[in-house]
Amino acid sequence: MAEATRKAPKAQVDPIFQWQGTNRQGRRLKGEQSGISLSAVKADLRRQGITPIKVKKKPKDLFAPRKPAIKPADIAIFSRMLATMMSSGVPLMQSMQIIGEGHENASMQDMILAIKADVESGTSLTDSLGKFPIHFDDLYLSLINAGEQSGTLETLLNEIATYKEKTEALKSKIKKAMVYPASILVVAFIVTAILMIFVIPQFESLFTGFGAELPALTQFVINMSIVFQEKWWLIFGVLIGSVVAITQAKKRSRKVQQFLDRFLLKMPVIGAVIEKGAIARYARTFSTMFKAGVPMVEAMTSVAGATGNIVFSDATLIMRDDVATGTQLNVAMRSSELFPNMPIQMVAIGEESGALDSMLAKIADFYEAEVDDAVDNMTALMEPLIMVFLGGLIGTLVVAMYLPIFKMGAVV
Repeated sequence: MAEATRKAPKAQVDPIFQWQGTNRQGRRLKGEQSGISLSAVKADLRRQGITPIKVKKKPKDLFAPRKPAIKPADIAIFSRMLATMMSSGVPLMQSMQIIGEGHENASMQDMILAIKADVESGTSLTDSLGKFPIHFDDLYLSLINAGEQSGTLETLLNEIATYKEKTEALKSKIKKAMVYPASILVVAFIVTAILMIFVIPQFESLFTGFGAELPALTQFVINMSIVFQEKWWLIFGVLIGSVVAITQAKKRSRKVQQFLDRFLLKMPVIGAVIEKGAIARYARTFSTMFKAGVPMVEAMTSVAGATGNIVFSDATLIMRDDVATGTQLNVAMRSSELFPNMPIQMVAIGEESGALDSMLAKIADFYEAEVDDAVDNMTALMEPLIMVFLGGLIGTLVVAMYLPIFKMGAVV
């Protein structure tokens, strides 16, 4: 199964070439032709009886409208629609035609119809989907391949659709938990910067004529305002540059990714949400693949990539090696020191009773509900904290600006 997945070629959109040439009558012609390379286009032109004179790749139009991107949610909807239609007795080709023509996303339309044409030409659905590796990962392809090999494609498509819907819902909840506090910090910084650059200088010019020594808090705020006025471009540049640098470093460096993922797991509140989310994805993916008949050791490779956290991913790969040598899964999970006692005990019961897939599904349901509750509780807790934080920040700046005026009033 995995071998069939690996053999699937990557999808490529052939570039467009502009050409000029002469036909057999010597008439000069020009046009556009798609092809995998310059030499392939020239060879195709010659087969058409055209002698190429000039062939070059068509430059990209910077102002041409771009097609919308394909999101994971689109793949989840496609999977559910395909599973529903096939379960209703609609043949695969007709189902893909209906879904492709009716999809709102133009990029999804093109991809679905391209997959349909490929399958019609005799390619298996697994290999056709494998030509789009960005959207259909090894896990997806392994399940489709299992369905094709066992003749249970309709059943497996329904499992895939459920899996994609649940994992996307879980991802959305975890993203909400991460984005919410970050967005508040961004808003607080922008409000502070506006006050420092535009409001505080008005008070500074007023205090200059007093000729008296300002309170320490007021002087500190004015000094900060001067820094913001003179170095605002540097402050914003450093902050934006730091975010971009960390994001790129995480993508390119495994060590940076390990450090950040470990750091996030140790953070209060957010760390617990991420940990529960990783366990839920681990259990959901494992359950889906095991139910599809994928061997445990082979399934764990895909499970490692689906956890969403490199700490859990690395631990799962170590566990896979342990299981391959005969260690029970629950023992390997305990050795990783990442899983709480409850999922380990449930996996042990599942292994003893021969119902590991259903036990893993129950673990996934439990931790998905835990993530949902944790995000709701965090949101409810943070709302008053945010009001206190922003109120305290702005209140401190206001008090700092009015302290000298209050002191003058007291003297008078």
